[in-house]
Amino acid sequence: MRRLPPLNALRAFEAAGRHLSFTRAADELNVTPAAVSQQVRQLEGLLGQPLFRRLTRALMLTDAGQAALPLLGDGFDALAAASEKMRAHERSGVLTVSSAPSFAAKWLVPRIHRFQEQYPDIQIRIDATLELVDFDRDNVDISIRFGLGNYPDLRVDRLMSENISPFCSPGLRDGPNPLRTPDDLRHHTLLHVDWGTQDMAQPDWAMWLKTAGVEGVDASRGPVLNSEILALGAAIDGHGVALVNQGIVVRDVAAGRLVQPFDITIHTGFGFFVVCPEQTADLPKNEAFRSWLLAESEFDEDNST
Repeated sequence: MRRLPPLNALRAFEAAGRHLSFTRAADELNVTPAAVSQQVRQLEGLLGQPLFRRLTRALMLTDAGQAALPLLGDGFDALAAASEKMRAHERSGVLTVSSAPSFAAKWLVPRIHRFQEQYPDIQIRIDATLELVDFDRDNVDISIRFGLGNYPDLRVDRLMSENISPFCSPGLRDGPNPLRTPDDLRHHTLLHVDWGTQDMAQPDWAMWLKTAGVEGVDASRGPVLNSEILALGAAIDGHGVALVNQGIVVRDVAAGRLVQPFDITIHTGFGFFVVCPEQTADLPKNEAFRSWLLAESEFDEDNST
């Protein structure tokens, strides 16, 4: 085992030796000059010999102090380098993100390159699943969860609210039976999504048609798909009108693949949330990714208004 004097005493001596001043050493260490002087005297007592000659208006190193100072400087430089390597490890490595498949495919993956450009040392691993992950058991760092945001003992940030509207291809909207009013839906296929969630009420065509004040349209007509991705694919190909969350079709709308034929939206109170354990939330790589997600979502909101 290494028999070392107290680290604070060594730091006080090294700083005072470089500056040849207790006052300037105190400023560097953010303590008082008296505290530096006391630490140095403690070190001298432990070593059994003086390290400084204290003159009336000056401070000079003794031979012992002069011999030890460069070695201590090198030692503290090595400690600083080791600390930086440990911090760099926290900022790098693999970051595992759990997300619903539709959100991952339509929102997260198409823009993940922007995060990688900012943080090339962080390797992203995306686990697209509808399962509620266990952070420790599944070795997940951050989860993007859909719900009301009630996740006890976890750090929770709202990423986007769920706002449900119909979307279709431009060709369908402007085709032989153009979609000018919600009543025109009677001429088109309604695409349904089976959300697969039993513990929360999900919006459907019956709910939207009631909100729009439409009567006489069969809300059950049309195929049922177990994924928003499938429903959006069918809508993009012109095979019907999908009822989906506005937030995940931002790129499809911007690219002209989808249009929102009616400005009637259901605000469900649900949303997507960035979730991670409190004890790991402030790790540099987790904080970097969470901040990037929130900035991307804010950008989408600013450019949709």
